[in-house]
Formats: sequence, C-alpha cells, structure tokens
Amino acid sequence: MRLYVYVLQAKDLAVKDTYVKLQVGKFKSKTRTLRNTLNPVWNEEFVFRVHDVGEQVVVSVFHHDDDSGFFNASKGLVGRVTIPVWLVADEDNQTLPPTWLSLEKPKTGRFINKDCGKILLTISLHGKGHDNSMKHLLHAQSDIYHKDYKEFESTCKLSHDIFSAKAPCLKITEGKHLVKAIAGRLEKLFNKTEETARTDDSPSDLSTTVSDHEDSLEGHHYSCSFEEAIELMQSKHNQHKMPENLEGGIILDQMYTLSSYDLNKFLFAPDSQFRKDLADLQGTTDVQEGSWTWKSGDVSCLTRVITYTKAATKLVKAVKAREEQTYIKANGREFAILITASTPQVPYGSTFKIELLYKIMPGPELTRGEESSHLIISWRINFQQSTVMRSMIEGGVKQGLMESFDQFSNLLAQNLKILDLMELSDRDHMLSTLQTEHQSDWELATEYFWNFTVVFTIFMVLYLMVHLVLCDSSKVQGLEIDGLELPDSFGELITGGILILLLQRVYNMVSHFIQARLQRGSDHGVKAQGDGWVLTVALIEGVNLASLDSTGFSDPYVVFTCNGKTRTSSVKLQTHDPQWNEILEFDAMEEPPSVLDVEVFDFDGPFDQAASLGHAEINFLKHTSTELADLWVPLEGKLAQSSQSKLRLRIFLDNNKGVEAIKDYLSKMEKEVGKKLNLRSPHRNSTFQKLFGLPPEEFLVSDFTCHLKRKLPVQGRLFLSARIVGFYANFFGHKTKFFFLWEDIEDIKVLPPSLASVGSPSLVIVLRKGRGLDARHGAKSQDEEGRLRFSFQSFVSFNVASRTIMALWRTITLTPDQKAETVEGQQDQEERPITLEEVGSILDAEDAKMSKIYTAELPISITSLMEIFDGGKLEHKIMEKSDCLNYATTVWEPVKPGVSERQVSYKFNRHVSVFGGEVTSIQQKSPIANDEGWILNEIMMLHDVPFCDHFRVHFMYQIEKSGLAHNACKCDAYIGITWLKSTKFQLRITRNITEKFIHRLKKIFEMVEREILFETQQDSCN
Repeated sequence: MRLYVYVLQAKDLAVKDTYVKLQVGKFKSKTRTLRNTLNPVWNEEFVFRVHDVGEQVVVSVFHHDDDSGFFNASKGLVGRVTIPVWLVADEDNQTLPPTWLSLEKPKTGRFINKDCGKILLTISLHGKGHDNSMKHLLHAQSDIYHKDYKEFESTCKLSHDIFSAKAPCLKITEGKHLVKAIAGRLEKLFNKTEETARTDDSPSDLSTTVSDHEDSLEGHHYSCSFEEAIELMQSKHNQHKMPENLEGGIILDQMYTLSSYDLNKFLFAPDSQFRKDLADLQGTTDVQEGSWTWKSGDVSCLTRVITYTKAATKLVKAVKAREEQTYIKANGREFAILITASTPQVPYGSTFKIELLYKIMPGPELTRGEESSHLIISWRINFQQSTVMRSMIEGGVKQGLMESFDQFSNLLAQNLKILDLMELSDRDHMLSTLQTEHQSDWELATEYFWNFTVVFTIFMVLYLMVHLVLCDSSKVQGLEIDGLELPDSFGELITGGILILLLQRVYNMVSHFIQARLQRGSDHGVKAQGDGWVLTVALIEGVNLASLDSTGFSDPYVVFTCNGKTRTSSVKLQTHDPQWNEILEFDAMEEPPSVLDVEVFDFDGPFDQAASLGHAEINFLKHTSTELADLWVPLEGKLAQSSQSKLRLRIFLDNNKGVEAIKDYLSKMEKEVGKKLNLRSPHRNSTFQKLFGLPPEEFLVSDFTCHLKRKLPVQGRLFLSARIVGFYANFFGHKTKFFFLWEDIEDIKVLPPSLASVGSPSLVIVLRKGRGLDARHGAKSQDEEGRLRFSFQSFVSFNVASRTIMALWRTITLTPDQKAETVEGQQDQEERPITLEEVGSILDAEDAKMSKIYTAELPISITSLMEIFDGGKLEHKIMEKSDCLNYATTVWEPVKPGVSERQVSYKFNRHVSVFGGEVTSIQQKSPIANDEGWILNEIMMLHDVPFCDHFRVHFMYQIEKSGLAHNACKCDAYIGITWLKSTKFQLRITRNITEKFIHRLKKIFEMVEREILFETQQDSCN
C-alpha cells in the first residue's frame, strides 16, 4: 500500500525559518525550508510504502538554524504530531480530509515554553488489495489502539472547518476535492505555489518530495485547463532558454499590438476561433483537436495532437495530416511551441516530418502603455530515412509552407494590429520629441513683442517722462486755464497724437496675445477616452500660410473634424511658417473613420469671425498607413492656392479592441437594420479588400446581387462596408468597379416599379456636389447641380437591401439631431394613409410566400365565375352578403399588354372584425395562355386595425377550365403576407388572417355557385 501525505501549511508557529520532517516506519523525508514567515505554506506531497495499518505517521516541525551544528539538530524541534495509519484507513475513501492538527510541545529544546502552533495535513491511503482486508485488520486491532486513539483525539483537536472564513483560502478547482492524490501530484510536479522563491538553497532541501525508498514514478498524462496549465508552467519553465530558430529558415517575423500572453492564447487556446477561420480559408476539413495534456517524465511538458484533412492541390489529392504541438518554454512572457507535422499519405510522406517552431516574445513598449508581441516562425524537415528525392521534397515543402503562411499572415493581420518597426520608432521618437519642444510663454512673448512698434512706443513714453521731469511749469496763456494745459506748438500736438496711436496699437497687441494664449492648448495633450478606433493627429508645421494682415503675417490655428468631433490646435502669432509640434487625439469611435477635415483659420479674437486661410480633406482609404505617418497636405482655397500653403501632419489610426470592435459595430447595426449581421469569413473580407484596394482594417458588412442601371443594365454585386459602398461586375471580361464613401451620399430614394425597371423598384443614391468623382463612370446621370446619381434595381430581396442601406447611411452620416428628425419623418410617413398608387408597387412583392388555402371544382363556366370581378350586380350582392359595407370598385384599365388593373374599397362589418376597419385593394388580372382561364392578383391593405401598417395581404386566384365537365371550372386561391416591419405578434397575426380568409373565401365561392345556378335555373324556366 502507498500512503500519500500532503503537507499544506502551518500557522501561529513560535519561530520563523521552518521545515517539516516526516517518518513512516523506517522511511523518512522532509520539506523545503521557508524563511521569514510564521505561517509557512509548503503544499508538498510525500509518498511512503506501508505494509501494516498499525504503523504511524510522525510529522515534526523544525527550526532551521545555520549555526546549530550536526549534533544539536534536536534542539530545533518546534512541535510534533503523530497520526496512526489505521485512523486514515477508517475514514471514508481511506482519506483524512484537510485537518488542522495542534503540534505537541517538545520535552526538551528551546521551544518547550512556547505555543507550537498548528499544521494542516491531508493523508490518503491507496493500494491494491487493501480494501478487502481493511475491515478485518481494523477490527482485530481496534482494542489495541483504542487507548492511543483517545490520546490522539485530545491532543490533535481535529477541526474540519478549514475552508471557513477564518481559514486561509486555498485555490482548488470546483468539483475536485483537494484530497485527491492527482491534485496533490499536479501541485508538486509543476510547483504552483508562489513560495518557491523563498526555499532554502542548501543541498539537504531537495526539490523532490518522494520518499528515498519510494520507487520513481513513471510518466503520466494529466488533463487540465489551458489557462491553468500556462500558469503552472511559469515556475517550471522559468529557467529554460528560448530555443534557436530552426535551420530551415524563418517564414514569418512580425510584431503585433497585443501582449505575448494574449497572442499565445489567441493562437493555441482550445477551440481557437482563429484556427477555425484559418481552416475555412485553407479548405482544411475533418479537424479533430485533442485537449492539452500534461506529459510528466524526464521533462514535463504540455502537449496535444491535432488531425485534419488537407485540401487537394493541383498535384496532390486531399490527404490526412497529424500535428503534435508541444510547449518547450512558457514563463508567462515568452513562449516556444514546437509543432511536428506528418503526412504519410503524400508521396514519400513516411520518410520525413515537418517541424515548425513558434516563438512568441514581448515586443517593444508602446508610448500609450500598451503591450506588443513578437512572433517568429521557423521550420525544418526532419528526414526519418535517406531518399534520393530529398531536394525535391525540400523544395515542395518550402513552397507549400510559404503559400500556407501567407494566408496565415494575412488572416492574422485582419484580426490583430500589425506593429511596423519603422513606424513605431518614428512615431515614438516623434511623440517624445513633440512633448518637449514647446516654447514657454516668456519666449513667445519676447518673440511676439520684439518689433519696431513696441520698441518705438517704449522710447516715446520714456522721452515724454524725461521731458516732464526736466521742464518747468509754464504760464497760463492763450486759451489755457488753471488745470488745463494745451500744447504750445504743433510739434507737441503731433508727438501727443503719435504716442496715443502707438499706445492703442500696443494695447491691441497685448490683448491679442493674452486671448491667443487662452485659446491655445485646449486639445493638445488630451488623451483619447474609450475603446474602439482611436485617431491620433500630430500637427508638425505649416509652410507659406496666407496672410490677411498688412504686416504680411497671420495668427494661424488649425481645426480638425472627424465623425462630427473636432480638435483645435493652439494659435501661433505673427508667422506664415508656424511650428506647432502638437499631438491631438480623438476619443475612440465605434466605426473606423474615413475622412479627416482640416481647416486653417486666422485668429482675430474670441468674438470675431475667424477668416479661413485654407482647407483640405484627407481620405484614409486613399492612403496607406506609411503615407499617413508623414503627410504633406496642400491646402485648398483661393488664398491657400495662391500662396501654395501646406501642412505637415502625422496620422495614426489604431483599433485598441481588435476584432471585438467589429463585433460591437455589427451588433449596433443589427438594431438599426432589424436583421442579423454575421461577421464575414476572413477569406471573404480579404477578397473584398483586394477587389477595391482597401486597407486591412476595412471589413465587409453585407453584399447583394443587383443590376446597375445605366444605358445598358449591368448585373453585379453591391458591397457594403463600414466606410464605403462599392459595386463590382464582370461581364465577359469587361469589368465595372467603383466605390464611394457613405459621407459622399446626400440622399437615398426608393422609386416604385415601372416598365423601365421591369416591374422592380429601384434604389437611387444621390451624391453631394463634387463628391465621388472617381466613381462617375458608374453613375446613371448627373443633374444640373453636378450631383451624381446611381440607380440599382433587381435585388433578390429589395426590402432587405433598401432597409440595410438606409440604416447604415443614417447611422454613419447623420448627426444625432438629424437622426431624430429622420425617425420623426418615418413615423409621420407610417401614420399617413398609403395611397392606392403606392400599394400597386407591392404587387411584385418578392418576400410574400404564397400558400394554397382553397381549391374547388365548380359546375359553372369561367365566364360566369369571373362576373364576381366585373363590378356588376352579382359582385356587389355577394360582397354585401359577405359583410362588406360601402363596397365600391373602379373599372378595369389596361396597364400592360394583356394586364388590366382596378381598385376596390369597402369596410368590414363588425361580425368580420371587432375593429371594423377599412380595406383598400388593387387587383390585376391577366389571361392564361390559349385563353384557358385567368390569373387574378390582389394586394389588400387594412386600415384602423392594430399593426395594420406592418403588413399587406396578397391573394392570387387561378381560374381555369376543369377536366371533369365541359361547362365547369377549377378555382385555386392562394394567400401570402408581406411584412413591412417586424413585430413579436407576427406569427399570431399570420395565423389569424389565414384562418379568417380560409372560411371567408369558402363562404364567398359557395354563395357565388348558388347564385349563378339559381339564375341559370330561372332563365331555363322562363
């Protein structure tokens, strides 16, 4: 049998620097020494062989004293406790739960007069065959040990409430008991306790805690969660060096704005979404991902096995592959994962294995306190046996790896922000430089006031003061009186006037300087708030700025506007080449910005209208991140163009939430659209970006098949993203491709179906004047004001497409006030009764699904049955009997070749609906081929009933000749409901309308049959 003793911790000891000795029979062992604590936590496990339950476990706590000497070791005994093995065997599952045991004072030594404290132990007995004989042994020895047990009970004072509020909190996994031997072994093997750093370095304190006489344990696999395993590995692999790159070469070397720990979890956590997306992108199927498992042996490691089927290529069919992934280093900051892949089904696949080494290390520190990581992937081929095809195999493997990891890199770039070393160094250097290059107010004042006007004014004031001191008071003469002295000459008059003008000029300069200094710095240095897309603009300098002042200088400041938010720079006084060196950050935005508006103003005071010196617009979609990192922006406007004014900017756009920002954006759009928007696959996003040449952060929201209406309609696909609307078509090699920004759109109109649109409604997008000029080749027309108009039609589901486009446009471009006005306008539109002309556009409703609700063989002719649709006496009589009040119809009018249309209105009786309610309908009829019958469509719109604005009822009647009799016809009736707006009562309303009209149509056609047969009989009698 084996006895497992788990020494957890001790408390209230009399001395620090302690360790524990254990003895079972002849076998002894001890823990490490914990220093500088009276409440040591060991968490160590010991295993002893036990042949007889009559043996005892002696647990002794000793004080470690470096000067105690070999023969004085017994004087360091702090306390001791003895537990009979049979007591453990008598417990449930032969396990003594974690128990606080009071230490017995030593009879000799330095601690005989001190409180010894308590120790927390758990003991478990395991072994084959001992369960059957245990009860017999215990019964045979119960009398022998009864007295000893009483003594032990009074000494130990067992307490089973160690997990109460007074006890220290132990980390245990929910659903697993600490007393299980596997938990103890994991704690011991992977050294989870944080007290490891305080262990004694002496050779006697061995790291292994297995008894000297215990057999060495063989390697086993232990399952645990990925996060727990990574934490446990930190102490185990802390001293391991990062391995060198494999000799095959490096296939990926990239940095990301994500911590190394999170990048490791992103790539290798169980059920990683990135791995699933990569498998979809590469066509990998039948992926079987094993769980991460601890493999203990000579070297403990974390490993798992993944099997999958690789997609077929032009040269090789689909084959099965097996990967074994093993962590060889993990200390919480640095990770090294070795992947060994084998594909035995490929030619010569049994002769080699492919090895990949993933090295994840911390990257450089970022200025905003964010972490970065550095990913290096290297490879090599490990040949199991020699082959003449070695060089060919190496070439094929290298080419395949390059293609595979190109996709890997692109997908990773779509989910994580890539850190450019050059951009990072430039950016960090620039930000740190800008923060220290600001002049003080004294320097600015000296530079501003050191001019001829101020110097001459000071000279004149001093001259006047000296004159007043040196001159004598003159006699009163001329028109002077006492107390009023007038200039005695024209020179004095002119000098006084000049001095007044100079003082007024200096006063204006001082006032202007103070106002400018109060205006400065309101946004410079203010950090961005929130999570999402953060825009950082570094305003460096301006060149050749225009001047409105006679001095030839201006007092410029710059206003930046993005997504309705503004940031303002400080004012630079009296210069046409200002140096700002300021950093302006916009608060995080939910959607990526597409345009930054820049305008330079001349400061004239806080209450004066600032004059514009030039403006510019920066389109993020037309510049790469490298270009934006150092950009000279030419200003537009008459003054700016005549002076060739420019601004130097450095722009950085960061997403500090990664893919979560995209998910949050789609969730927000779902509420606006009223439809589920799924995150598109990486392959779909990548194709979309390459198609229109967009930056990696652009993501696809939705897309629709439609026709672009020009002189000749072009069938293609309309793409909607967070920042653009794009169209692409490829008609026998002739490609049509363009896109424009959501901000370029001025209006979106929905046109009803017409002959020109082949019965389909059209969506017309009108751009602002002068916007979207790059897409002019796709526009249907350009109006008198120069606005481009794009027309799209023939959507598979027009309602869904128009609703999605309108919602995205409103959300992105309209201000909160404009959104509120749009909502009010929509409510007014919904409350306004819809005209019959508007109802007609729904006759081609594509969302309604028709269901047959009535079919019958009637012994009357088609001509007789069609009388209920001709507006005559029979129709009015039938409808009045069917509880329709004020029934009125218009005459049939041709609207298309072979198609006639009329309008119907009436009001339901209270027997039909408790709400009453008015009904307006449009009916269209057309003959079946060869005059075999008629097809009649009807769109019914209800008024003054609950949710009447949410739906339309669509009927279709198919009347044709019957094969049962010559003078008979067959009538089939169908019903469908087109939902204009969703509601939680949709299913209930659909069921109620369908049931009501099933009975109503059956009643109507039975009445028609009786009336026509009755009239026929009367005619035959006459």
